[in-house]
Amino acid sequence: MTYKLMKRNNIRIIGNDDRAILFAHGFASDQTTWKWITPAFKDNYKIILLDYVGSGHSDKNAYHKQKYQTLDGYVEDIIEICDALEWKDLYFVGHSVGGMIGLLLSIKRPDIVHKLIMIGASPRYLNDEPDYIGGFERNEIDDILEMMEMNFSGWASYLAPVALPVSEGADKTKLVESHFQSNDPNLTYDFLQSTLLSDYRDKLSQVTVPTVILQCSNDSFVPIEAAKYMNRHIPKSQLHVLSAKGHYPHISHPEETIRALERHL
Repeated sequence: MTYKLMKRNNIRIIGNDDRAILFAHGFASDQTTWKWITPAFKDNYKIILLDYVGSGHSDKNAYHKQKYQTLDGYVEDIIEICDALEWKDLYFVGHSVGGMIGLLLSIKRPDIVHKLIMIGASPRYLNDEPDYIGGFERNEIDDILEMMEMNFSGWASYLAPVALPVSEGADKTKLVESHFQSNDPNLTYDFLQSTLLSDYRDKLSQVTVPTVILQCSNDSFVPIEAAKYMNRHIPKSQLHVLSAKGHYPHISHPEETIRALERHL
């Protein structure tokens, strides 16, 4: 059973220290996005890497649309893995939607999450006037989803430089684009729709574990207002603003991201 779960989520473990960090990737990505970060921690922590079902080298046959129409399906998978391997008190580092998966996990099973660190996460991407700025109007999200349906490759080419500006490193922007394009279009569409139309603001006050919000200074996907909103509504949370621009600081500015993680771990 344990082997089946590890294969399902393409779990990779580096090191055997008692302290463990679980790195959870973001949308349309996989565990390889952490390759600039993990070497800095492998000597002092056990590193746990995974791919969500439908992403990376996970078992695509395990994907069931009804289960993964909300982030709860991905949370259930991680709980199942942690229980099978008897993992508790993890440092959970989640990028973007991975941060929200970690947040929901910490609410359902605070025994699994010792500390939550979210990088570029958002509880809601839609603006909700007058009190909440999520960064997108509904018609903008509809346009993004329609573009993905009509021309998946064109969607990836358009969205990658929005997520990680070329000014932050053209090679890194190309890497994000290649990650986008390597995904199954249908599964990616489902994941994007469930992400962009989600609203987890009512969950923020239920978080009981220490939480750190790492936010880029200029993120086209997640405005600083959304990060500040989380900071106000999550008990025991800290907001750390990075100088990096874009949505992928662990790719574009790994040194700064490592320093921030070292500070808060």
